[in-house]
Amino acid sequence: QVQLVESGGGLVQAGGSLRVSCVASGRTFSGLTMGWFRQAPGQEREFVAAISWAANIYYTDSVKGRFTISRDNAKNTLYLQMNSLKPEDTAVYYCAARASPVVKKITTDYDYWGQGTQVTVSS
Repeated sequence: QVQLVESGGGLVQAGGSLRVSCVASGRTFSGLTMGWFRQAPGQEREFVAAISWAANIYYTDSVKGRFTISRDNAKNTLYLQMNSLKPEDTAVYYCAARASPVVKKITTDYDYWGQGTQVTVSS
């Protein structure tokens, strides 16, 4: 079992930056593939970025060049640095984990989820 707790969300103006974090507990963090998803009001939860234990990284096209996913295995922590934020980035951001070295981009491929953290970008 894996417990995930996100933090770092908030309100920021368009063009600004935020970093959200996710602390994992319950099993070996380095064996997990980790992902960030987001869900805006009235929309489905969508893939944002993911990183495998071997640091293979994938991004959805809309955040490439603006967001950076990283992980610190010694701290059991996943990060998402978000720069040049846009109002359309407004959503609840969720951390997710899957017990596999293969990166996936679909919500049903992830076994564990955090409670989410709200990111709001004002125009």
